[in-house]
Amino acid sequence: MRLLTFQGGIHPYEGKELTMEKPIEIYLPKGDMVYPLSQHIGAPAKPLVKKGDSVLAGQRIAEAGGFVSAHIHASVSGTVKAIEPRLTAGGNKVNSIVIENDGKFDTVDFEANVKPWEELSREEILALIQDAGIVGMGGAGFPTHVKLSPKHVDQIDYIIVNGSECEPYLTSDYRRMLEEPEKLIQGLTIVLKLFPNASGIIAIEDNKPKALKLLKEKTEGMERITVHSMKTKYPEGAERQLIYANTGRYINSSMLPADAGCIVHNVDTVVAICEAVCYGIPLIDRIVTVTGDAVANPVNYKVLLGTNMQELIDATGGFPGKEPEKIVAGGPMMGKALFSTDVPIVKGSSAILCMLEDEAAMYEPSNCIRCGRCVAVCPGRVNPSRLAKLAEHGKLEDFVNEDGMECCECGCCSYVCPAKRHLTQTIAATRKSILANRKK
Repeated sequence: MRLLTFQGGIHPYEGKELTMEKPIEIYLPKGDMVYPLSQHIGAPAKPLVKKGDSVLAGQRIAEAGGFVSAHIHASVSGTVKAIEPRLTAGGNKVNSIVIENDGKFDTVDFEANVKPWEELSREEILALIQDAGIVGMGGAGFPTHVKLSPKHVDQIDYIIVNGSECEPYLTSDYRRMLEEPEKLIQGLTIVLKLFPNASGIIAIEDNKPKALKLLKEKTEGMERITVHSMKTKYPEGAERQLIYANTGRYINSSMLPADAGCIVHNVDTVVAICEAVCYGIPLIDRIVTVTGDAVANPVNYKVLLGTNMQELIDATGGFPGKEPEKIVAGGPMMGKALFSTDVPIVKGSSAILCMLEDEAAMYEPSNCIRCGRCVAVCPGRVNPSRLAKLAEHGKLEDFVNEDGMECCECGCCSYVCPAKRHLTQTIAATRKSILANRKK
């Protein structure tokens, strides 16, 4: 059978062998916990606690600042130490709730108001998802209750679970699929109840044969859920490429997936939906891959949100040899390089990648040699070299007219460029500037 894919893309070194066979380990934090009030797309959350308050794990400590926003819950028991700006992995300071962890991990009664999910209405399920503070955990951080509330519910044909995990080194979704397939399938079944005309697709790259086999066995006989095998290629998991590969439908920057009759969710997000609806557990933890050639013992941790990244690195054994030249929050293609590891794990944190050498800094960019490689690999079907040149000269109108807003910032063009031009960074900065001007 032909593997599902899209036009363009690249095949970078995967690096997944470091943690693919490492079962998930539960890590309980020891230090203070930091909860940024902006862990999602949309308005920041508003604090519900003040300095000196005692809190329990699972207690809501900040409420959504609007419809497109998300609640935040404490992941440990302890005392509110401060509400102040704290550094995040994005490099900026965000107003955050700091909790002194008492080490007891006393929780609220999660199951106090749990009802059989089959008896719940659409509105009740959406309310539980919203109350749990669930957002897209693949990195985008879009509030899940908003994504599940499209204008035309009957026009949604596909609910796609993104199990591709195409970013190099990351294996958190893979381990979740292997170790908790029942929760994944249950979460997808719950979402399908919200969309009576939709079919469920669990889309997985073919470099994960164990996950493919297991989930096909678990879903055998289910009329509304199928498991698709996709070609291993980056960025197979990007939303537009994932939708095209699995449905043949195309969306652009002016569209939402719902406009093409699709809704896409990350594996962790779907599991979080299951835990919220079936067990009353809000989003207070996630799986994080701590990996790279600088790490003593690469591992997949189940981590409570708010845990300090340096504490996680230390828990793996730290750096036994040379200090890493680069540490990235996320994967090497779309992650963010850190200048400090004194930052918290948040809802969108998928990995901490520690590399002995900073390969990207080894080369000085030179002039474009017009080889066309960036055009050949671009999944957005634009001309990255041309767009970067327009961006460098400040020609924003021409940039937009030549489809610059269609770039998904995947990094393929920079990866293949023999002149080592900073194509993705230049285009991304210009897109950000244009979007900011539009908001004004």
